[in-house]
Amino acid sequence: MNAVYALGAFIAVIVLWNAVFKRNIGEAMVVGFLVTAAFAGTDALAVGWQGLLDGLKSEITFAALAFVFVSELLTCTGLVQRLVDILSSLLGRRRGGSAYAATVAAGLFGAVAHNGAAIVATIGSITIPWLKRSGASGETAALVLSGNAGVGATFPFSGAFFLLLAAPTVLPVLGTGGMVATMFVTGAWMVLMRLIVARLIVARRGVGAMNPADVHPVGRTFRAGWTSLLVLASVAVPVLLTAPPTRDLVSAHVGVAVDKAIPMLVWLPVVMLLVGLLVERRNLPNGRAQWWDLLGTVGPKLGLVGVTMIAAFAASNVLTTLGLGAQLAPLLTGLTGLSPLVAAIVVGLVIVIVAGPLNTTSTVAAIGPVAFAALTAAGIPPHVAFAAILVWASSEGCSPPGAAPLYVAAGIAGINPVRVFLPVVLYYLLPTLLFGVLIAVGVLWLPS
Repeated sequence: MNAVYALGAFIAVIVLWNAVFKRNIGEAMVVGFLVTAAFAGTDALAVGWQGLLDGLKSEITFAALAFVFVSELLTCTGLVQRLVDILSSLLGRRRGGSAYAATVAAGLFGAVAHNGAAIVATIGSITIPWLKRSGASGETAALVLSGNAGVGATFPFSGAFFLLLAAPTVLPVLGTGGMVATMFVTGAWMVLMRLIVARLIVARRGVGAMNPADVHPVGRTFRAGWTSLLVLASVAVPVLLTAPPTRDLVSAHVGVAVDKAIPMLVWLPVVMLLVGLLVERRNLPNGRAQWWDLLGTVGPKLGLVGVTMIAAFAASNVLTTLGLGAQLAPLLTGLTGLSPLVAAIVVGLVIVIVAGPLNTTSTVAAIGPVAFAALTAAGIPPHVAFAAILVWASSEGCSPPGAAPLYVAAGIAGINPVRVFLPVVLYYLLPTLLFGVLIAVGVLWLPS
């Protein structure tokens, strides 16, 4: 049972270091890795070193770093503002248009940036004033933005996505590129959920049409921002090239299996970066000083993501070496008698509770591996279990009092954050739990 005890110590250290000592997730993961390696006894140094080398060589580590850089670069070029302008032109003239625009914009930006606080800070700085000029109260504006904060974690390429892929119970079961389409559909379901919630908020809280000054003609905003849509659409290129039947046709033509030659998680950020540099070339930093400013901004984030992913992979490899899979099997046999519905409700509640004091990434790092093993033991397909876990863990923006994005939204709206605590639970936290359960039991379709 040594590996099980090591996993328990890994979880305890992450929670203690991150939630109690208030240190960042990178530090927590490093300490967790060191504690985990110690369970190898006299082989701790050799096992830990091998796990560290594997983490440094992982394509998941590369992809996580690459997507952080791509998202920062595209944000600084003004891509987000142009997307929001297009959405406002399309939706702003109808009642509640600002709420719908904020919801869809959070989904689009979240598909690139993923960080809950960043989604609120970026989208909220634009849409919260628009919501208030549409007749919404400050509490309503903060409610909509904090409720949308977690949507980015449900799309592929978030930090939580990569951490869960690297988990010792997940990596042997799911391919690194196989979850991309599944999580894009998952993200779409969660945007749809938020649009339904926005409709309820508009009906009950009196959000009117946007101020005419904030709504520009569709033709003008589309001419100014249509190239931004190409960056998001570029994700489809590697997905199509590495999925049947396109994959088989291209492989037969070039004589190489394209999905094996270059992994999906290497293709995706490279294609997005190349397309982004092309279509945003006029808005890129100009000169050495501006590029250094950008690198100075993104550098600490790259460092944190890099340390987190390498430590996660290293700890995962140590646990695998210690025999976690074989030791967990007897403990999970009791779950095979549970129905998928009961297992989903129980695991979903646990994850949502843990996500209260922790953010999405920390929640997945702490209990993602065990949650995945529990769900699959109850007969839930692996790709579905993966998606459901990320949905439940994405509740960081609507889990007061530890929801950092909620405080960011409240600060922009100029209101007391406590006044949003109950509404955000009712409008967003409970539906997130419900949609995760619906995904887990197969009511909401996901591609395998």
